[in-house]
Amino acid sequence: MSVPFDLVIYPSIPALLDSGKSGAWDIVFIGVTPERAKDFDFAPTHLEVEFGYLVPGGSAISTMADVDRPGTRIALQERSGPDAFFSRTLKNTVVVRASSNPGALEELKSGRADVMGSIKPILYELSSQLPGSRILDGRPGIDPHAMAMPKGRVSGAAYARKFIEDAKSEGLVKASIERVGMRGAVVGTTQ
Repeated sequence: MSVPFDLVIYPSIPALLDSGKSGAWDIVFIGVTPERAKDFDFAPTHLEVEFGYLVPGGSAISTMADVDRPGTRIALQERSGPDAFFSRTLKNTVVVRASSNPGALEELKSGRADVMGSIKPILYELSSQLPGSRILDGRPGIDPHAMAMPKGRVSGAAYARKFIEDAKSEGLVKASIERVGMRGAVVGTTQ
C-alpha cells in the first residue's frame, strides 16, 4: 500500500474501543461482538478463538460444568468479548470485573475469584504466572476475531474484506497461527 505504519498499543480493551470512536486509529484486529458492530465495520472473521477457564492449583473446579454454580466467582476483563460472552451465558456465577486481563488474573491469585474466563491464548500465556494452575478441557464457545475500522470508510472496508479473504484462502492466517504456536485458535470460518 506504500503508506506509513504506526503501531499503537493500548492497556485495555475499553481504552482501545474508546480511542477508536474518536478516530485515534485506522484499523484494529479484535473480537467481533454485536455491541462493537454499532461503532465499527468488520472484515470477515480471520480467527476463531476458544473461550476457556483458568483455575488455580488445587481448585475443586475440574470441569466446565463446575463453573456455572451458585457462589462461583469468575474474573473477567471488563468490556471484553469474554465479558460479553460469559455474562450472557453463565447463569449462576458472580462476575468479578477487572480493567485488564492481568487484573483479572490478580483477582484469581488473591482469592477474590475462583476462576478466570477469557480466550484460551491469553489464559495459556497468563497461566505461567500462577504455578500449578490449569486450563479446563473443552470450550464453552468461540470468540470470532476480525479486522475492524471506524464506520463510514467504505473503500477501506472493501479492501479489508478482500485482504482477509485472500489471506485465509492463501493459507497465510493458518501459517501465522502455526508460526507463533497459538493454542486455542483456528482459521475463521464465519462471515
